[in-house]
Amino acid sequence: MHDERRRIEERVERVHTQRVKPAIYAASVPFTVEAWQAPGEPVPFEEAAAAPYVPFAMDTPWGPPWGTTWFRMHGRVPAEWAGRRVEAVIDLGFVGDWPGNQAEALVHLTDGTPLKAVNPLNQYVPVGNPVRGGEVIDYLVEAASNPDILADNFSKVTPLGDVLTAGDKPLYTFRRADLAVLDEEVFHLDLDLQVLRELMVHLGEHEPRRHEILHALDRAMDAVDLDDVSGSATAVREILAPVLARPAHASAHTVSGVGHAHIDSAWLWPIRETKRKTSRTFSNVTALADEYEDFIFACSQAQQYEWVRDNYPQVWERIKKAVEKGQWVPVGGMWVEADGNLPGGEAVARQFVHGKRFFIENLGIETKGVWLPDSFGYNAAYPQLAKLAGNEWFLTQKISWNQTNRFPHHTFWWEGIDGTRIFTHFPPIDTYNARFSGVEMDRAVRNYQEKGVGTRSLAPFGWGDGGGGPTREIMERARRLADLEGSPKVVIEHPDEFFAKARAEYEDAPVWNGELYLELHRATYTSQARTKQGNRRSEHRLREAELWATTAALHAPGYAYPYEKLDRLWKTVLLHQFHDILPGSSIAWVHREAEAEYARVAEELEALTAQAVTALGAGDARVFNTSPRDRAEVVRTSEGAPVYVEVPANGSAPLTPAEPPHPVTVDGLTLDNGLVRVEIAEDGTLASVRDLAADREVLGDQGNLLRLHTDLPNYWDAWDVDKHYRNRYTDLLDAESVTVVEAGPLVGAVRVERSFGKGSRITQTITVRAGSRRIDFETDIDWHEAEKFLKAGFPIDVRAAHSSAEIQFGHVQRPTHTNTSWEAARFEVSGHRWVHVGEPGYGVAVINDSTYGHDVSRTVREDGGTTTTVRLSLVRAPRIPDPEADQGKHRLTYALLPGATIEDAVAEGYALNLPLRVADAAGAPEPVVSVEGEGVTVEAVKLADDASGDVVVRLYESGGGRARGVLRTGFPLAGAHITDLLERPLSEAATDGDGVPVTLRPFEVQTLRLAVGKR
Repeated sequence: MHDERRRIEERVERVHTQRVKPAIYAASVPFTVEAWQAPGEPVPFEEAAAAPYVPFAMDTPWGPPWGTTWFRMHGRVPAEWAGRRVEAVIDLGFVGDWPGNQAEALVHLTDGTPLKAVNPLNQYVPVGNPVRGGEVIDYLVEAASNPDILADNFSKVTPLGDVLTAGDKPLYTFRRADLAVLDEEVFHLDLDLQVLRELMVHLGEHEPRRHEILHALDRAMDAVDLDDVSGSATAVREILAPVLARPAHASAHTVSGVGHAHIDSAWLWPIRETKRKTSRTFSNVTALADEYEDFIFACSQAQQYEWVRDNYPQVWERIKKAVEKGQWVPVGGMWVEADGNLPGGEAVARQFVHGKRFFIENLGIETKGVWLPDSFGYNAAYPQLAKLAGNEWFLTQKISWNQTNRFPHHTFWWEGIDGTRIFTHFPPIDTYNARFSGVEMDRAVRNYQEKGVGTRSLAPFGWGDGGGGPTREIMERARRLADLEGSPKVVIEHPDEFFAKARAEYEDAPVWNGELYLELHRATYTSQARTKQGNRRSEHRLREAELWATTAALHAPGYAYPYEKLDRLWKTVLLHQFHDILPGSSIAWVHREAEAEYARVAEELEALTAQAVTALGAGDARVFNTSPRDRAEVVRTSEGAPVYVEVPANGSAPLTPAEPPHPVTVDGLTLDNGLVRVEIAEDGTLASVRDLAADREVLGDQGNLLRLHTDLPNYWDAWDVDKHYRNRYTDLLDAESVTVVEAGPLVGAVRVERSFGKGSRITQTITVRAGSRRIDFETDIDWHEAEKFLKAGFPIDVRAAHSSAEIQFGHVQRPTHTNTSWEAARFEVSGHRWVHVGEPGYGVAVINDSTYGHDVSRTVREDGGTTTTVRLSLVRAPRIPDPEADQGKHRLTYALLPGATIEDAVAEGYALNLPLRVADAAGAPEPVVSVEGEGVTVEAVKLADDASGDVVVRLYESGGGRARGVLRTGFPLAGAHITDLLERPLSEAATDGDGVPVTLRPFEVQTLRLAVGKR
């Protein structure tokens, strides 16, 4: 037989695209359209309905960037269409086929009922099936003219990312608004051809099945009447029916399809637009559920449900009905799909608390799995926190984006830092926006690492990132692929069912220990520094407000614990931990609003804390310590005078001067407090740091070296920093001034001022305080660079085999060598409040109050000694998608702590991030809780969410070893329970008078619920 594949494939492609597809809609009549441009921000339906409309013609430009145009559409179904399936077809002037980042619209009836959204891949609205004929159709269409930020494939800087800079030139040209007859037979023929063509080209050329399909398609093309596709469609489908009926092989891989619509809570659009995206997508999904009884849709992010509940009650009612029918499946159990690295431990816990509680209280569903397909790596505390929230499985997808190494598993047990394991799946289809295309189905099978021991994988299907969701075309593909020779089998099912089956067949799946590090998007630890700082400060202010509000509730008569305010503020902070907000990868508008939100959160939390402290009674000045360790340090009075004080953990003390162990002396540019001696060079770097207690030099070279790197990644500017950034840099050694600004006896400080680049300036105050080995670098940056990366380096004279970086409820160790490609790929990593490096007997910590990215490297000096260098990433200057990212002023503090153990790093990390508070108050009561025993760290103190008056305390083991201790209470203790994260009792805890004995394994998190007795 002659090889005619090329001829046949080209023939099928042309007939399919140029004849079959255009015939899907058999006849059409245009709507009469009028338009009204809403001024400014979106308006409610009622306002739009009452607005003055003007006639609007097709092919007319419309829609300024970020605008809203309402269209009034009027049409009549022709009488001769009676008995047929009629739809409204609307093309707003879509660009490309991605539905998430361009024009979108929600179609309403004239009474305000939302019907369905339209986007590039979902342009229809059902009118009737069948229609009576002669019916009048009236719609009000809310159309959003969101700009296409992805135009030019992220290669060009654009002002469109903020309404303040986007201009007002119309972006789109309205192309079509018709009533049309859907030819259902042609519609199904189109899907038959799609599935068979795509299956054919992904089968091997040696496969008989490929050639069988090829010749069936050729015969089918012979049957197509090019002048009457509709009339011949049935005959064509009959020719294709036998090849579509061939069952899959018994050993065929099974793909469990789960409907999905990934909606970034903000990204290339602001939060206000996400609220509308949820209504549009969820309207489409509930409409599809009505059409396909076998449809199942998994949806995460409780925040988005709340937006719909509060703003689109009719859509919310449709969601609840779909949940009752089992077609809509809440998943994830988190408030948003948060970044996987940057939120603090308590914040991750609250993501689960608020997310799971919303689903339980509003939908009667307790989710069983963590659904995080798109975060940029996942911290090693997740398995434990997920399990403590009642979860059984974990799903991710983003690890498929690794730049260097291929992740070795698709189904596995993920083990966290404490030893907790959770059953985890990483879909081999390599997308969370699947559509069951031939290339995707082929990839799912080829990629699957568990062949021979596992037989199934999961595929989240539906258009996403900006929403859109599943379509009827995708559902029809799934039906054709349910049992088709040459393809994996597709079954639509609940993700809980998939995980149960996958675990049953592969209980002894391999184990991955530690973090799921994404070898890409490493710059998300640093980009948009003010957003990250706002998050860090908010987390600590929330801790502070909860602690002192609890203290006041227990001891101040008449004080009311601010449940609702704290709940609302927590949700605001949790929302902004979304994986494109906190990482700094959104448009300018998003980050401008995030900074404003953090400012409002700070103002409210400061007021709540002040109210709680004031409620304890008027009196003399006291010092309040919110950290979980006793502190003896220098604090400043309201007048700015330094005072050395001693304050218990989670408690307060009078502002009474204590005697420091040694005063600070300043000799030239040398600061000495008896614990450390710091010599500052004329260029403002550290020439020497001497640990006087250990009698050793801490540095192996210049300390606090500020290095400015050229930073142009290959792609994804705000997301990525590529290894070649290290090759080109400038060391900032030209200090304009180096000046002593405090000369003891409690504080010694030197100010260093520098200017560089395109008008940027850095002012640093290097401070040594009495009684402390910590050396602080209070840093003010006025940043005006572009495509640059600023780091602060500390070359430390230790031979460290690994670095330890704080993460949520513990720390991870990472090798300092690059023996393998896995270690080499970790050239930029994340951490929270501290990084520790050391050798047996001696260690040093680098602490920060708002940065996350860092790198650690090792070199051997000419004298044979080893220098381990820790460099903090301070600020970047990407230009896409926000051209002004990080421009302007920044204020941050980092510190060097010589002679530090891990326990020292933990204590000083809390201390730097939770400054002592000075306030007027009466003699404050003893701390709500205190701990006897090392390694037991109090992370949160609050009243129980159910307003019972119980006190909830979250503890963890912070050193990486076993810990035993006693939690003492500053109130009568009537009983105690160990609970899950949602404060539901798991077991009764033993009590001993006013104490609860605590035993923790390494990095174990424990939540105690304490009943308050009568005084």
